[in-house]
Amino acid sequence: MTDLATTPLVDQISARLTAALDPTHLIVSNDSAQHAGHMGDNGTGESHFSVEIESAAFAGLSRVQRQRLINQALADLLRDRIHALAIRARAPGE
Repeated sequence: MTDLATTPLVDQISARLTAALDPTHLIVSNDSAQHAGHMGDNGTGESHFSVEIESAAFAGLSRVQRQRLINQALADLLRDRIHALAIRARAPGE
C-alpha cells in the first residue's frame, strides 16, 4: 500500500488524471520553486503545479468543462494540498 503522505504530489496528480481521463499526453510540473515566499507557498515545495493534458474525454467540451473534469479528479488535493493549478487541456488533434 502506498503512503499518500509521502508520495510526491506530482505522482499523485499524474496517477489520478491517468485513471480518470486516460490521457494520450500528460505532463505534470511542480512550479512551487517559482513561488517560494509568495502567498500560498506552504513551505512543502508542493503547492503550485502545471498540467498539460490531452485526452479524448475532452472532445466537444469547453475549456471550463475540461477544467471541471480535472478539478473533480483532484478535488481533495485541490482542497487540502494544492494552492494553484495551471491547466492546458486539449482533445487529440487540437
